[in-house]
Amino acid sequence: MELALYRKHRPTKFIEVLGQEDVVNILLRSIEKKSISHAYLFSGSRGTGKTTVARIFAAEIGCKPADLYEIDGASNRKIEDIRELREAVQTMPFESPYKVYIIDEVHMLTKEAWNALLKTLEEPPEHVVFILATTNKDKVPDTILSRCQTFTFNSPSLEDLKKFVLDTAKKEKMKLAVPSADIIALFGDGSYRDTLSILEKVLVASKGEELSVDDVSRIVGAPTHDLVERVLQSVASQEIAGGLTAISKAHTDNVSMPVYLRLIIERMRSVLLLRYGAITDLQLQESYGKEEIESLRNFAAQPEKRINSNVLGYFLEATEVIGHSVVAPLPIELALMRSVEGK
Repeated sequence: MELALYRKHRPTKFIEVLGQEDVVNILLRSIEKKSISHAYLFSGSRGTGKTTVARIFAAEIGCKPADLYEIDGASNRKIEDIRELREAVQTMPFESPYKVYIIDEVHMLTKEAWNALLKTLEEPPEHVVFILATTNKDKVPDTILSRCQTFTFNSPSLEDLKKFVLDTAKKEKMKLAVPSADIIALFGDGSYRDTLSILEKVLVASKGEELSVDDVSRIVGAPTHDLVERVLQSVASQEIAGGLTAISKAHTDNVSMPVYLRLIIERMRSVLLLRYGAITDLQLQESYGKEEIESLRNFAAQPEKRINSNVLGYFLEATEVIGHSVVAPLPIELALMRSVEGK
């Protein structure tokens, strides 16, 4: 059985870790100087490599698999669980200089469990290293933070994820257009792991053939090129019905409204950049297919300039409420109406 992509391409060495150079460099220096702390806290959004880096660090300080313990803080959050941990850390490693305990989602521990863990962190055995990982650092007590070396993991940019998608697709001998990689990266939502899961879904559906951008859009739940363009065309022609129909169709097709809005905004921005000569052909080719580029050029060349900075502002304002609207497509519909009404 084939390994899932996120397992197959998970880094096993520091040099393979993407986007966390500062964290990696500090950890490498501490290893070189043999200055190993008894407790570390890795914080950052999901899928940024916290657990992966923790495993690599454990291996680099000589911890063998038999002395590496991974604990899910969400399901081992009670004081009884931490008491068992406190007893276990007292025993010596089997075959390593250190026993390493990686506690994931550590912010889920109860107050009583935190207090029990604190006692261990205050007087830890010399052979134990704790690596606490969390997606919510604010929920970690200050008393715990003060006893840990804290590292913040950066979320990758859209460009970083797009490059990651293209590089991984190449390793998998998969043909993938740049605009398709852009869509996959967008749905990855700042997570390397989630991005790989989405890429795997596309890979399975492709059956070795190169998929069109619209095919990839349908697979991941993104709006097709046509649904995005019809909103821009509605603004450019001042005929609102076509745009509202497109928005309704996107909603019916279960398209993510935040993603739909983002794609509309990105294309409007490109229209304005084209109009003022602030975007190169190479930049366009890295983000869009030939048909989309031609369409954007046509919108930019329209003498009425109906797609303008004011219109872009209306859609930007919609991003503030798009995730909270009782009627999912309403913020986009209102932005379109304001664009046509000029209010």
